Amino acid sequence: MISANDLTPAELAALLHFHADAGVEWLLEEEAVDRFAEFAAMKAARQGARPTVQPRVEPPPPATGPATQPERRQAAQTAAPPMSPRSAPAIPDEQAVEQARFAAESARSLSELKTALEAFNGCNLKNSARSTVFASGSAEGRIIVVGPMPSADDDREGLPFAGRTGQLLDKMLAAIGLKRDGILLTNVIPWRPPGNRAPSAPEVEICRPFIERQIALAEPKALLLLGNFTARHFFESNETIHGLRGQWRDVPIAGRAIPAIASLHPQELLTAPINKRLAWNDLLTFKSRIDADLS
Repeated sequence: MISANDLTPAELAALLHFHADAGVEWLLEEEAVDRFAEFAAMKAARQGARPTVQPRVEPPPPATGPATQPERRQAAQTAAPPMSPRSAPAIPDEQAVEQARFAAESARSLSELKTALEAFNGCNLKNSARSTVFASGSAEGRIIVVGPMPSADDDREGLPFAGRTGQLLDKMLAAIGLKRDGILLTNVIPWRPPGNRAPSAPEVEICRPFIERQIALAEPKALLLLGNFTARHFFESNETIHGLRGQWRDVPIAGRAIPAIASLHPQELLTAPINKRLAWNDLLTFKSRIDADLS
């Protein structure tokens, strides 16, 4: 078993970050325990102490005539356990999309949209998430930075771009003269998928009306799209972020064509710092465009 003393500081930091993204929040024991060896020992002890028991032969049930319909119904009700709220049938995807669209379009402000999103229960992702992560910052800057979905830190704090990725993003924005509280930060998906898995296609379609309504209400001059999932979502492309980054494209939102540029997500830069130079070039391109549009 690998000890923490065998890892370099960089390897230990990467391992801790991996555990945080996987949803691990607490360490319950100070020393590592080999659970596989522990389980094998317990299994061997149980097998050694297990007495030999002759199988019991049950007498055949008495012969009866065919059950009546009321008797069959009563037997089925007795055998079937009551359905818990969590195991209740989910809303069909098509119906959930329609409900999401109606709730989003009914909002006339970002605050109303936040209330509508928090009250919406048509997406299964909400059941496993701790927080509904809505946009933060200010729409007055006419700039929106969009990420893919909440991380473990976002879910814990209820804010987009929290934790180490948020700290790095703050530095990136400061390098081009922007501050977190002067622009709008948000995610395509407002709930963290369990285990940081990719959201399914139906889940994406259920969440789509809310992110599009956020953008429509904020009326931005430009979008900065961070990460592979975000760029593919808005550009409707299967290319990777390295093929989509650094290029201005128009994104149709509520009858408007909003200029957008994609770049690498801060988490990708923490994993592969060598790509920071690519992100810096994208930020310079973004700054040049917004300075011209907002001047």
